[in-house]
Amino acid sequence: MNRLVIGCGYLGLRVAQKWLRAGDTVFAVTRSVSRSEEFKSQGITPIVADVTDYQSLNNLPAAATVLFAVGFDRGRHQDVREVYVDGFKNVLERLPGETEQLIYVSTTGVYGDHDGGWISETTTVQPSRPSSHACWLAETALKQSGWWDKSVILRLAGIYGPQRIPRLDAIRSRRWSELNADGFINLIHVDDATAIIEQVAKLGISAETFLVSDGNPPNRTEFFQYLADRLGVGKIDWPSPVETESLQRGANKRISNRKLLERTGIKLSYADFRQGIDQSLL
Repeated sequence: MNRLVIGCGYLGLRVAQKWLRAGDTVFAVTRSVSRSEEFKSQGITPIVADVTDYQSLNNLPAAATVLFAVGFDRGRHQDVREVYVDGFKNVLERLPGETEQLIYVSTTGVYGDHDGGWISETTTVQPSRPSSHACWLAETALKQSGWWDKSVILRLAGIYGPQRIPRLDAIRSRRWSELNADGFINLIHVDDATAIIEQVAKLGISAETFLVSDGNPPNRTEFFQYLADRLGVGKIDWPSPVETESLQRGANKRISNRKLLERTGIKLSYADFRQGIDQSLL
């Protein structure tokens, strides 16, 4: 099958590599010529284009699956909506009509803060940050487009894995004042996120929204202390609430993955963050 990855970064590249190993032909959009050479060396067919440049997207191939997992480059763009909303709309207009399925990677940040309560797909959306609000606008644009009956929205919790662990450097350096101990942290290991995207594509699911998390969110104090123990830096000297007033408070909620597990039959490899952290630190 032909697969197209738009946003071939930490998550997207892993999905592309999985599809390659399965024998698929994989295309990937990148703005960088040097990055395109890296893709070629791995067997990925690069397309040099920019989602914010409508004209550059005129050669997108027809594909069984299109994965949109574009991140925000703060060094290049001032407004997150330019990429997450306008760029996504450009892609929707440029995709060939033969495209069979579009998987849009969104965020659980669209729910904002819920005072530690459990969140499901039916919970009211109330994004509080610019990036989350932009993702919500992109989701809305998708549902209002002619592509919705071929699309799936995956609202991902925080992705972690090798070379990407929340607050790792701060804990390793004992910069306790930078840690936010407030509420729960919702996570999904990058290997599980990759497997979920594979399964959603395999099943051909459409017109659905899923929350993607490990379903077992720990309190931030529990998570950070476990990481500190694994790094051998000792007991965290938690800053007082007054000392952390300047920190951006984390949205306090717990993400349920029940619908995802029931609908896809997926079995997570890292349903417990401890297993995921141990694997990520190898």
